[in-house]
Amino acid sequence: METTVTKRKGGAGFWVCNFAFTFERFAYYAAKWLIFQFIVATAMEGGLGAHKDAAASYQSFFVAFTYLAPLLGSYISDHLIGAKYLVPVGMVLMGIGYLLGWQAHSLTGVAIMIALVSVGTGLFKPQTNSITGRLFSDPRDLDKAFSTQYSMVNIGSFLGTTFIGILAGTQGYRICFLVCAVAMFIDAVMFFSGWGVLGEAGAKPFKLTENSAKAAQTEKKEAGEARPLTRIEKQRVAAIIAVSAFSAIFWIFWYLAYLPVYDYWASADEVRMNWMLFGYKIPTSFFDSENGLLCILLGPVLGSIWAKDARRPGGGLSIFKHTALGMGILGIAFAIFALADVTRGGGQASLIWVVLFGIALSTGEMTFSPLGNSFISKFAPARMLSAMMAVWTLAIFIAGLSYGPLYNLISKFPFAGANFGIAALLIVLAAVLWALDHKLNSLVIDEKK
Repeated sequence: METTVTKRKGGAGFWVCNFAFTFERFAYYAAKWLIFQFIVATAMEGGLGAHKDAAASYQSFFVAFTYLAPLLGSYISDHLIGAKYLVPVGMVLMGIGYLLGWQAHSLTGVAIMIALVSVGTGLFKPQTNSITGRLFSDPRDLDKAFSTQYSMVNIGSFLGTTFIGILAGTQGYRICFLVCAVAMFIDAVMFFSGWGVLGEAGAKPFKLTENSAKAAQTEKKEAGEARPLTRIEKQRVAAIIAVSAFSAIFWIFWYLAYLPVYDYWASADEVRMNWMLFGYKIPTSFFDSENGLLCILLGPVLGSIWAKDARRPGGGLSIFKHTALGMGILGIAFAIFALADVTRGGGQASLIWVVLFGIALSTGEMTFSPLGNSFISKFAPARMLSAMMAVWTLAIFIAGLSYGPLYNLISKFPFAGANFGIAALLIVLAAVLWALDHKLNSLVIDEKK
């Protein structure tokens, strides 16, 4: 039993986990931007000189497999090895992967980097989240704890893409992968140094600690697990799968939204946007930085709005309406890009269009994304919690695997028309989900209670 963390409220161990995420996301989001730029840049510019289709696909693989690998990592920390031992191993693997990116001279080298970073992420990400959860004895403290952690994640994203964007413009792309590697090695040393303040959290496989803590209830628990799912439990599983399917659609187009910024609006073949500001050329990585900054700023604001909304009679917006609202706002973002292309004529669009696009993109994300894990935690049958969390994660894996090839297809069509089409699709799907809210919400609410 994890006795050393009983009656705790996070303490120093909580901040060890927070800074672990900050450094890891610094490297991850910087590398996500770097992969596209590095692959399309010519050899003279320090890149591989490959086609943009390859760049979109490889960035897509990077996102997808860093969301698939945690499923395997979770099994290892649940059954085989304590999470706190896996975390620094994952950090070192990610660091080695970025080192290989620094020395990559072909797409094969990039693929090996993606594989190592994915495996490292699988050993890092779910384990660090799980350790955080076990540093608090009162479940009521977890919402605030994970909100703080979400902010630390976005601080890492903002700092990474901002710094790497500037560095790439002056020193080239390769050295940026080296910086990402160094960040991960520093992260590993910091986490290893903080083992003492973590206590027994994550020292043993989670299944062992849970079994020890619940030894007195074993007979009752086994009896409960032997019974089939009740009607309301089956309905809740169906509702989670349904919202995860809409979530997958949202994330496909959310990730795809970055590629026109890197490609269409910053094309070397045709200058379609004025990236100059006060005589300085703004790097496209600043679009990623904008998202990180807006998530930091919007988190407390939207969190207060949703908390106030939840106190309304009826309980406020459901997760289904939150998802529909986020999808509709994302549709507006694509309409903004289409209007930018239409209004520029044959000239250059103003950079303000990208800023407005980023505001809509980030608002759509923050409208529903932070609420997904909470929804699943509340309504998934206890014995299927891990499986339902896996369904939510698989939705993002599917999105990551899809958006690159989809962009390669869409980019063959006129830009304004394609973006108006995406906007219309997302808004229609949002309307459909909003209309289905009552039916879907009835699946998770036990009216007898």
